[in-house]
Order: sequence, then C-alpha cells, then structure tokens
Amino acid sequence: MPHARKTAIAATTLIIATLAGAWAQAAAPATIAVLDFDYVDTSGEERDQKDQHEARLRAFGAALRQDLGADGAYRVVTLDCGPVPCSAGRMTPQALFEAAKKAGAQFILYGGVHKMSTLVQWAQAQMVDVEKNLLIDDRTLTFRGDDDESWRRAEQYLARQIAESARRERAK
Repeated sequence: MPHARKTAIAATTLIIATLAGAWAQAAAPATIAVLDFDYVDTSGEERDQKDQHEARLRAFGAALRQDLGADGAYRVVTLDCGPVPCSAGRMTPQALFEAAKKAGAQFILYGGVHKMSTLVQWAQAQMVDVEKNLLIDDRTLTFRGDDDESWRRAEQYLARQIAESARRERAK
C-alpha cells in the first residue's frame, strides 16, 4: 500500500476517533447529586403527622433521583455525608460542595417542602453548578393535598421540569 494512502487512512481514522470521542463526551449526561429535601410544617394542625411527612419526604427524594436518572438527562450520583443527612438545611454549603466534588457531581439539586395549611404545600428546588458555584435553576411549585398521591404528582412535575431544562441546555 502506498505511503500516501496509509497516511490518509491513518488521518481519517484519527479524525473519526476524535469526533466519536467528542460526540460521546457531549452525549454523556451531566452528573447530579439530589440532596435530601428539608421539611417545615407551619399548618398548625393538631394531629402529629411527623412520621408521615418524613416518609413522604424520603419517597419524594428517592423518586426524584430515580426519575432524573431514568430520563437520561442526568446521571445521579450519591453523596457521602457521613452520619448527617445530605441536606442544605443540615450541612454547610462548603461541606456539601466538598462531598459533591468527591462524588463527581457537576450539579447539586436541593430544596424543601413547606406545609402552609391543611390543603396547601409548596416546594422549592434549586440547582447549583458545583464547579462555578453558581445558582442555575430556582423553581417554586405549589401543590394541594397532603397524601402520597399529591406528593408523587408534585415530584413527577418537578422531575419533568428539571429534565426538560437539562435537554434545552444541551441543545444549545
């Protein structure tokens, strides 16, 4: 085989490999750590619902992690926060950022749910770019009811909104 042809084949192979690598890197989902959400109940209801709210909050976080990972917009990573729950309300920002960097998270998603009354709750979710230390998404949603179904609908809506935002950013 002539030298010029070997060189052309080698150059073409190198270009294809480079483009394939760049495409794979661009197509790889961003890594995100979804922290435990915090909860506040100022409804003044007489009945103690702490156990139910803690269970719903855990289910909310687990479903959010699962839905964001299943959507393909993100690869969800788990933080090691030691004995303290990984939440913005229970850890310093510096400790959360250190744990996120150690886990390879590009983004941190955190927030909380506030029960204002018997019928009205609101959730706030914020996303921070770990490397830039920059708030890149801030969402507030309200939802009616305080049962498993209302919490699940709120989580599904939030997961769809966050995944859609990721798809828009990647399309830019």
